Amino acid sequence: MKMTVRMKTFAGMGLLVLIVSITFSLTTQSYTSSLIDEFQREHLDARYLSAAPEEQFEIFKSYFLDHTRANALLSVTHGVRLSFFVAIGLIYSFWISGVLTLPLKKLITAIERVSHGDLNVKVPVNSKDEYGQVAQTFNDMTLRLREAEDARRRLVADVAHELRTPLSIMQLKLENAQQPGQNVPPEMLLRLHDEVIRLGLIVEDLHVLSLAEAGRLTLDCQPLDLSARLEQIVEDVKMEAEENGLEIRCHSNARPVTVMADARRITQVFINLLTNAIRYTPEGGKISVEIEDQVVDRGSIYATVSVTDTGIGIPAVELAHLFDRFYRVEKARSRHTGGTGLGLSIAHHFVKAHGGFIRVASEPDRGTTFTVYLPSGNG
Repeated sequence: MKMTVRMKTFAGMGLLVLIVSITFSLTTQSYTSSLIDEFQREHLDARYLSAAPEEQFEIFKSYFLDHTRANALLSVTHGVRLSFFVAIGLIYSFWISGVLTLPLKKLITAIERVSHGDLNVKVPVNSKDEYGQVAQTFNDMTLRLREAEDARRRLVADVAHELRTPLSIMQLKLENAQQPGQNVPPEMLLRLHDEVIRLGLIVEDLHVLSLAEAGRLTLDCQPLDLSARLEQIVEDVKMEAEENGLEIRCHSNARPVTVMADARRITQVFINLLTNAIRYTPEGGKISVEIEDQVVDRGSIYATVSVTDTGIGIPAVELAHLFDRFYRVEKARSRHTGGTGLGLSIAHHFVKAHGGFIRVASEPDRGTTFTVYLPSGNG
């Protein structure tokens, strides 16, 4: 059982009361014992012993009430006791104030370091009480800040890299076109136009992705027959798949599978997934799209779409970062194979905006399956 700050304070006060009580009891016992010893020395004689019990009691009582030296000693003893108890209280107050404020001092020092830009600071967690929870929460916060800062730096670097290539091509072509006597062939203008389109797509993807991440993506959700839409999407990418020597098929339920979705956004999700499957599946491979309805997951009902390929696969250590912006699996999925690294991140956020999620299962050299879960619209 963990001790809260309140419990620790209560236990400390209880300890103080116990110490005071024991001290008071011992001093009182000592003082009473000294008075009895003194009474025995001064009054325990033959006359006292021969007196009646009532008379003996009165003699003993008078000793405690009337003996001036005993009363003076009692006053001094009470003063000593009071001073002792006050000293104990002050020492305890000083100690408990130090115990209660020390974690806060460490936390304040850490906060000041963070305010100066040091995100590597970490507060030691020495207990499981409220202070320990605050320290752990602070450490978790700085960890998230470090991750966010790292992500920001990677994003800036990736955006710069993605924009540099088409800009460099455009600059080179335009510089060549400005040479004296240099004619501008239509092919050059076409290449420049292609690069402008590429830049526009990157900027548009980044804009849409930023809206989705901020939860400000506008969706026009209407009842959508997922089976019919997937068959159309597969038909649209079939030519590209066949040009790469791939077989692609769509398996769906006989009856309509209805979801509430923005048709344009959901179409982009599956276009991105199928484009990735085509890009990373070697010639002779297969791509299948399977639709299921009324799939129960964690108490909710979903319609699912699985895109399975027989491609190069993804190592397990890479799966956790697969939906990060500009993330590519090293070597096999590099910039040289095409794409900007935004497709999966956009798909992830579009599906999340619809109240669903994406799961991925993959084995290197065996293939990959992306499964999209969308809240079912069928009753």
